[in-house]
Amino acid sequence: MRPEILFPLFAPAASLKGVGPKIAPLVERAAGPLVRDVLFMRPQSLIERTRITVAAAQEGAVQTFRVRIDAHLPPRRPGLPYSIRAADETGFIFLNWFKGYGQHLANSHPEGSWRVVSGKTERFGPQLSIAHPDYLLPEERAADIPRHEPVYPTTAGLPSRTLRRLAQTALERTAALPEWQDPAWLARHGWPGWREAIAALHAPISPADLDESSPARRRLAYDELLAHHLAMAQRKAERRASPAPPVPHAAATDRIAERLPFRLTGAQLRTLSEIGGDLGSGERMSRLVQGDVGSGKTVVAMLAMADVAAAGRQSALMAPTEILARQHFETLAEPLESAGIKAVLLTGRDKGPGRRAIFERLASGEAQVAVGTHALFQEDVRFDALGLAVIDEQHRFGVSERRRLQEKGEAVHLMALSATPIPRTLELTLYGDLDVSRLDEKPPGRKPVITTAAPNTRLAEIVGRLRQAVASGAQAFWICPLVSESELLDVTAAEDRAVTLRQALGAERVGLIHGRLSSAEKDSVMAAFAAGEIGVLVATTVVEVGVNVPNATIMVVEHAERFGLAQLHQLRGRVGRGAAQSACLLLYDPPLSPTGQARLNVLRETEDGFLIAERDLELRGGGDALGLRQSGLPDYRFVDPVAHRDLMAVAADDARLILHRDPGLESPRGQAVRVLQALFDWKPDGSWSAAG
Repeated sequence: MRPEILFPLFAPAASLKGVGPKIAPLVERAAGPLVRDVLFMRPQSLIERTRITVAAAQEGAVQTFRVRIDAHLPPRRPGLPYSIRAADETGFIFLNWFKGYGQHLANSHPEGSWRVVSGKTERFGPQLSIAHPDYLLPEERAADIPRHEPVYPTTAGLPSRTLRRLAQTALERTAALPEWQDPAWLARHGWPGWREAIAALHAPISPADLDESSPARRRLAYDELLAHHLAMAQRKAERRASPAPPVPHAAATDRIAERLPFRLTGAQLRTLSEIGGDLGSGERMSRLVQGDVGSGKTVVAMLAMADVAAAGRQSALMAPTEILARQHFETLAEPLESAGIKAVLLTGRDKGPGRRAIFERLASGEAQVAVGTHALFQEDVRFDALGLAVIDEQHRFGVSERRRLQEKGEAVHLMALSATPIPRTLELTLYGDLDVSRLDEKPPGRKPVITTAAPNTRLAEIVGRLRQAVASGAQAFWICPLVSESELLDVTAAEDRAVTLRQALGAERVGLIHGRLSSAEKDSVMAAFAAGEIGVLVATTVVEVGVNVPNATIMVVEHAERFGLAQLHQLRGRVGRGAAQSACLLLYDPPLSPTGQARLNVLRETEDGFLIAERDLELRGGGDALGLRQSGLPDYRFVDPVAHRDLMAVAADDARLILHRDPGLESPRGQAVRVLQALFDWKPDGSWSAAG
């Protein structure tokens, strides 16, 4: 139950004065359904209205004038504005309206009356004017024109001034909440109290007040992070309190590792030790294995599944695509079979008797490992004793989908795999409820991919060199940003590029794959490419993750400036997976912007995915950090992942300390923290929902 002190904030936004049935949907679109959401709106910019004389007016500035209405000038012909000529002791200014307000204006502002007018000034020859003034008020109401006016994000039919008024009304409903921070701690940081911070949010008086580094914004960002990390820490504590049968390390697992055609890296051994500690602890594991492309996440998962099988339980590995699921199965099945561990593959394509046979093997326990797609958590799939759920490319599955797979057994351990390296600071925010292992080494013997950039004006030369390479047995990926031609974007599409490359290299040597193809069509093309029957595979980013063709040594990315840095790194990871030297060519449309140039330079300078992630965060800023919006980055109200990255670790540490000292949040500070959590509506299960 939320504390009563917050009830006014969790009332519908339609309860605010002036929000009728017509504008209520607009308010919800601009801010959200609750008064709290209106309160949490952030001004985007600031208008400073300088009080000035007509003679001193600056063109293009928003300014305020005290003037006398000199004359009303109706339009002489259609298309001209209705004008009011006004003046002060220094000159004339014309106030123009283009929407037929003539009679109303004549009645409201008679000639000879004194008025205060404010708006953006323009000059046409010697004439100074304001089109549709922001304010035109009697002199005695001059105080109604703000000196500093915050500007809010608008939506059609709902101007910023209305949102400003609603934000002030929401602020009036905000009670003085119990402080959850120590006053000395706030003083040390130079931060205001919460009520003062939220008031300052809506009353900026300089551009510095809008900056993410302002004391008020840092205070609000910290509070939001603290609420988030408290919820994740509570979820982690609940998970650790859930018992699970211990899974000891098995000798059979060591035998599988010894038979591998390569030696495990130090990072893999370290991660396996961390996983082994989780499985043997008697508590449910919930661990993220985060590794760069080619770092060996699948092998780590396979060895963990071998331990689980030896303990008499089953494992399921769920991949987001059928291509990736089949690739995992081909990697895992034979090594597991060598230790007597049976694996099955289940995808949406399996039908009839074959599908029923897979179900029977899983239900009886004969199959100890299942690899598949979403088909694994369908209602008719039964496991005999599911003990470990492995989620590959975990950001492509929703929380409910992951939970549905875990619910196929009792006290199921969770291992999530991610090939998208992220900075340490974002790890805390994205995965604070998980234990994180990093695979930051690549298998020995892999050569760095030579990365170069070139303008697309050299296309003919590049195609000629590609013809020579393919003729000598090389294979290449050619990536395009679109499937088919677009009237909106002037970029080459995969279908068009496949046509030109087939003309240059031969139709039999060029394949095409994209998301519009059926699963069977995609599998057929990928199988031909993996078998070496196709020399060049033209594709969209459908091959961004999981595709493993060791013989492919060339990656061409067309219009590379249109891709994110993390995405380019993932695409480059499709080559360099064998013993031969590989190359990646980034084609761009000149001239490059400074950010585009910096992005391509980073790729040329390093293959370290974690370093690339840091640079991507810096280059993109907080708007869409690393392109991770699809990876579960919370939709924050006040937190900027770049400007507030230092606060992420602080909030995470403070959340753990608060719960360590007061697990039930029963102390006075704990009760105040409960108010904070309710205010931001963070749930211990990680959800964010509107309050009723």
